Amino acid sequence: MADLRSLFAGIRSPNPFWLASAPPTDKDYNVRRALAAGWGGVVWKTLGEDPPVVNVSSRYGAFNYNGDRLVGLNNIELITDRPLAVNLAEIKSVKRDYPDRAIVVSLMVPCVEESWKRILPLVEETGADGIELNFGCPHGMSERNMGSAVGQVPEYVEMVTRWVKQNTRMPTIVKLTPNITDIMQPAGAALRGGADAVSLINTIQSVVAVDLDAMAPMPVVGGLGTHGGYCGPAVKPIALRMVGEIARNAVTRGLPISGIGGISTWRDAAEFLVMGAGTLQVCTAAMHYGFRIVEDMITGLSNWMDQKGFATIDDVTGRAIPNFVNWNQLNLKFRTLAKIDQDACIKCGLCHIACEDTSHQAIAKLHIDSARRYEVIDEECVGCNLCAHVCPVDDCITMVPQPVEGVLTWPHHPNNPARAAE
Repeated sequence: MADLRSLFAGIRSPNPFWLASAPPTDKDYNVRRALAAGWGGVVWKTLGEDPPVVNVSSRYGAFNYNGDRLVGLNNIELITDRPLAVNLAEIKSVKRDYPDRAIVVSLMVPCVEESWKRILPLVEETGADGIELNFGCPHGMSERNMGSAVGQVPEYVEMVTRWVKQNTRMPTIVKLTPNITDIMQPAGAALRGGADAVSLINTIQSVVAVDLDAMAPMPVVGGLGTHGGYCGPAVKPIALRMVGEIARNAVTRGLPISGIGGISTWRDAAEFLVMGAGTLQVCTAAMHYGFRIVEDMITGLSNWMDQKGFATIDDVTGRAIPNFVNWNQLNLKFRTLAKIDQDACIKCGLCHIACEDTSHQAIAKLHIDSARRYEVIDEECVGCNLCAHVCPVDDCITMVPQPVEGVLTWPHHPNNPARAAE
């Protein structure tokens, strides 16, 4: 059996699946249920200074698509609205009763060194395994010059991280905002400030829907709406790219990464791991399906690792990074052609319509013995994959690589003006 034990920036857990800082980790009751279900750790919902914030009602908006519920979740909830002392007491109690699990505390206080000096010793006293600096919240707290208002300014990220590292012994994870043009700027700043690890992505600034009766963004609060933070399966592609960017960059290569963003299945988990993550934080999937979803994630990841011959999480982390390259490193000689399995084809014609109207007119619509048939015109097919993506039957259309000789990349292509000028 694969060994799923994790050692992440000095923090140990029996598996890499942690609950992210969010409503599921807001109090003792939820966290204990999660740990009993098998989660390897939790990041406690973000603590702040007293008096606590006041949250609104309602708080969540959802993006549902084509019958699928919660493809994306938007929230306008702030950090914990419970007193600091209550949270600290519960964290201490949970860590005492679950010494083998990772208990990380998310923190957000004003961008003033004294505020960090006050709260850090209080968190240390709980026995927590580490802290996560919330530089990502894109709503509510950012208007108070916290959250993403800090995370979008690399100089602030470096400054606050350095304050924290100078005033605590605890491993420090910096949670990065995706609401920025270049994720390497705050990642590099966190590293310069002394961060032991980074976590990403936090939620994406968004308006998830508009109530066309109230004429206000959803969720509607007393006739008004605001932008919120977007998460769930819909953000996974954005998260994977940003995780991979940090993992492959020469400056941050080797910096431990806790992957966040739409992780719902063992396959999602495996994808984040091979793109450079060392642990995996989950929120929306747990809110949608409950804490026991972790059982399927653990079993699925373990079985996949066994099939691939990976013994430990370290064997998996970053496996795809050598193959994650810039566009100009791709082989321009490579060619793939679509192939339709006529036995599996249900003759719906979606491949033909998509290719004929919007692509390269490479799928012919035929009538053979009074029956419809769709065939690929090899000479016109550019291997764009559109037909395979629109086909409703799994593996009915496959993309078949063609024989190729040699490698030709853009820097060496004769059409490159820079090369022609040489």
